[in-house]
Amino acid sequence: MIDQLRIREAVSSIISAAGEDPDREGLRDTPDRVARMYASFFSGLDQDPRETLSTGFDEDFRDVVVLRDVPFFSICEHHLLPMVGRAQIGYIPNGRVVGVSKLVRALDILSRRPQIQERITAQLVDVVHEAVSPDGVGAVLDAEHMCMALRGVSRPGSRVVTRSVRGSFSSGAATRDGLLATLDRG
Repeated sequence: MIDQLRIREAVSSIISAAGEDPDREGLRDTPDRVARMYASFFSGLDQDPRETLSTGFDEDFRDVVVLRDVPFFSICEHHLLPMVGRAQIGYIPNGRVVGVSKLVRALDILSRRPQIQERITAQLVDVVHEAVSPDGVGAVLDAEHMCMALRGVSRPGSRVVTRSVRGSFSSGAATRDGLLATLDRG
């Protein structure tokens, strides 16, 4: 559970430490706004993405299903700044399909935690692999990290691309390479 009171107190303290007056008219409600924002940003901490994938349908479709260009964002756990990007998710059903919105919801839950992109990518394919039991699953996430764009090396527009595969995609190079090529085109 997100402790919004503690977040409000911390934000007020940060404003004071920066040399501003947290009671100034323009800043007075900022601690509350930031607390509500972080409650939303970190709402995935109290949720299990496997639950969203528990509803499926028996279907004898055994070819690749690809969901392209799914917008996502997360908060970098190192600097508490956003990363914003798009995800490509593919899987081969093994007699069972899930609604594509369930894949999006699983991604949202994993992204709404303090994260690193590498972990989101691996957790997403692990969750789909465990909950749906497909023949194979893969994901490619491509994002801009504000911690790199706005501070440090200050390189806006730079992108981080992460890929992960499980099941049949991880065992056969040709299958894996074909899926990743399909996902990378997204």
